[in-house]
Amino acid sequence: MSEFNLPIVDIAPFLGGDPEAKKRVAREFGDAFENTGFAIITGHGVPLELAETLYKTMTEFFDQPMEKKTVYTPPEQAKGRGYLPIGIESVAKTLSGETPPDLCEALVYAAPHRPESKNFWPDYPAPLAGLVKEWTGEINALSRHLARLSALALDLPEEFFEDDYSDPSLTLRFVNYPDQPVPPKPGQLRYGEHHDYGALTILRQDAAPGGLEVRDDTGVWREAPVVPDSFVINVGDLLARWTNNRWRSTLHRVSNPPRDLTGSTRRLSMVAFTGPNEHTEVACLPSCQSADSPAMYQPVTCGDYIMSKIKASHELSETE
Repeated sequence: MSEFNLPIVDIAPFLGGDPEAKKRVAREFGDAFENTGFAIITGHGVPLELAETLYKTMTEFFDQPMEKKTVYTPPEQAKGRGYLPIGIESVAKTLSGETPPDLCEALVYAAPHRPESKNFWPDYPAPLAGLVKEWTGEINALSRHLARLSALALDLPEEFFEDDYSDPSLTLRFVNYPDQPVPPKPGQLRYGEHHDYGALTILRQDAAPGGLEVRDDTGVWREAPVVPDSFVINVGDLLARWTNNRWRSTLHRVSNPPRDLTGSTRRLSMVAFTGPNEHTEVACLPSCQSADSPAMYQPVTCGDYIMSKIKASHELSETE
């Protein structure tokens, strides 16, 4: 499979504050989302040592026996928190109906500063809780930077989204894709083809086989490259609505590794789903509509829209 030549945007000049540099980076950022819906960002300022330490700690959590992990599985399963074992989620159901469960397990955190999120904090590994909280602070800061960068890229004042992101929506999803000693079922993937639900997704991926694939304009699936110390950023459905489809929510998936590989094909991704405050009304932005291009979508509330998508992707009982 060929590699997708995704745009690489160094956002360090934007963070540096020079007005002309900000405009240049914003143009690159906006062009990426108009053309592919994806960008790879470098110069983001998130400490590499923190990312590597958290990655190692999450690996230790997932290495535990199943009975140790399912202690942290919430009864409702679709609330975006706790440990989610293999077998309860099929994200492609949001597009194509019944599909086999995705071949991944996850530890999920809602914005921990909110008392209603009631996150689960495993006792092992001991550093996990502190690292997740530190990572949350870094990702929240990056999300606010990207909101300001997005505003400029969309021909809006840099502070346009400031109120919406003063208390942003945030879900952290640490995803373990185990080795596959047993062949997958027909149509079964590590993570099925889907559009993300929210505004911007921030992904730190590793280089293990069987990774992120993006569908291009011709319908061909192509591999996303792995750039050291970078994040893959992509547009979700909510932001596509907000921009009147000026920015694209592009279909993507996580593929299975080839069956003939020897050695471990285990993969671990650290994902952040970011967006405005859950009470934000998402209506077409003023810079994304005109007499020739009227608003395509009715306004929606951020939190209600995201939850409807999450529920559709899970194996829920009738009582849920």
